[in-house]
Amino acid sequence: MLDSKYRYLKTITKQLYNMKSAKVDKELEGTTPPSVFIGSYNYPKVYAGPLLSPSYEDSSIMDQPEQWISTHTSQKDIINYRLNLVRGKQTIGITDLDNNYIEKLQEISMASKSIMSEAEFNKKPQGMTFSAENAPHGPSAIIKKFDIDNVKWDHQLEKAYYDTDLKAADAVEILHEKNVPFTQIQKAFSVGTMGEGKNRKLVPTRWSITAVDTTIADRLLENVRYYSQIDTYKVYEFESLNNYYAILEMPTPWQYEWMEAFLKVNGRKSMIFTDCEHNKGKKEYSRVGGCYYTAKMAVLEQLDRDKEQAGCIIFREANEDYIPLGVFNVRENIRHAMNSKPLEFESLRQSLDYIETKLKLSVDDFRAASQLLDEVLKERQTTLDQFF
Repeated sequence: MLDSKYRYLKTITKQLYNMKSAKVDKELEGTTPPSVFIGSYNYPKVYAGPLLSPSYEDSSIMDQPEQWISTHTSQKDIINYRLNLVRGKQTIGITDLDNNYIEKLQEISMASKSIMSEAEFNKKPQGMTFSAENAPHGPSAIIKKFDIDNVKWDHQLEKAYYDTDLKAADAVEILHEKNVPFTQIQKAFSVGTMGEGKNRKLVPTRWSITAVDTTIADRLLENVRYYSQIDTYKVYEFESLNNYYAILEMPTPWQYEWMEAFLKVNGRKSMIFTDCEHNKGKKEYSRVGGCYYTAKMAVLEQLDRDKEQAGCIIFREANEDYIPLGVFNVRENIRHAMNSKPLEFESLRQSLDYIETKLKLSVDDFRAASQLLDEVLKERQTTLDQFF
């Protein structure tokens, strides 16, 4: 399913390459938001480097997805931000952290604000990249020379960097509890600034996003399993960036299903992709990719905050104007949903009837592609049959 989902989204992004990205020469002076990108191609030797803006102004907003939803930043503006970021890259072994270039990337990842920078490329950067997992970026090229001004580090990230006895998972948990933005934690994690000294390494950006989402979610779930179950059905919802989300919480022990529908995006056939876990969790990598983990993390944040336990089924519909912007789109939209006041219903049927009024597809369309939703509906029907 993961391959078919990515193939579907790739057909969408092919039509985006007539958009305009930053035009720069072989030399660039400007700022980094701060931002770094670690590729996964040819792992364990990977392309690593900064994302740079050809502007002397503060470019922080170009890599702050936590700010985009709350400030009602449009899809067009987000794409404009990202396509004006130029990716510099060098081939680096994932354990080769003891060199000046990687040290600069580590400094960038821990910076508290945008940084003045200079770069020289081997040729003019070209192209652009859209991805289902990562936020898009503009042209790229091999970087020959790279310098940055003095950097003021975020205090919490600095503490994690110097604690070489602290495990990476523990560092991620501590930083999350200290309200360090997810994006900052993920970037610092990806360039090997946390974890036990002997185990530190570069982690491709795409993998580091899922690793941080999973680490936070697993720690939160350890708490949530001990909370009392909710006693009604709750529906949280939010709509933004050409997506609608309905999050159904059920009075059951923890179980979870992610369901996403892409509705004739760019004229393509509508598709539904799903994956789920029961109370014991999931061992294999999700067949729908990083969205599964980032949505799970966002829901568990709310359950842990409210000291509640519930089962959860998420309905997502991306409409025909949707453009893949990376999994931040899911995380931040669901976080906003979970911070809203839910609607409460006495029965599963009532909650699903309400959700169906907000969907373009039917609940039965989602049920046909699901596992958990189908199971809970069958279980409910069996219980009713036995009662009567």
